[in-house]
Amino acid sequence: MAKAGMAKIRITQIRSIIDATKHHKRIIKALGLGRPNYSVVQTATPQILGMIAKVSHLVRVEQLSDNNA
Repeated sequence: MAKAGMAKIRITQIRSIIDATKHHKRIIKALGLGRPNYSVVQTATPQILGMIAKVSHLVRVEQLSDNNA
């Protein structure tokens, strides 16, 4: 369960994972992505932010305001 004070972020895959390593492909799948231009909304936990840091060249991240979530 998400805590009330945690921020929401929108993660959009911007590049294909065809030439990505197996580890990066698994991270993209764990984030709920799979194809370019797909987006998911996640809570900005340390675990999610760590995954994003590993695949930052494949995704774009936007912080959502409270009324967009």
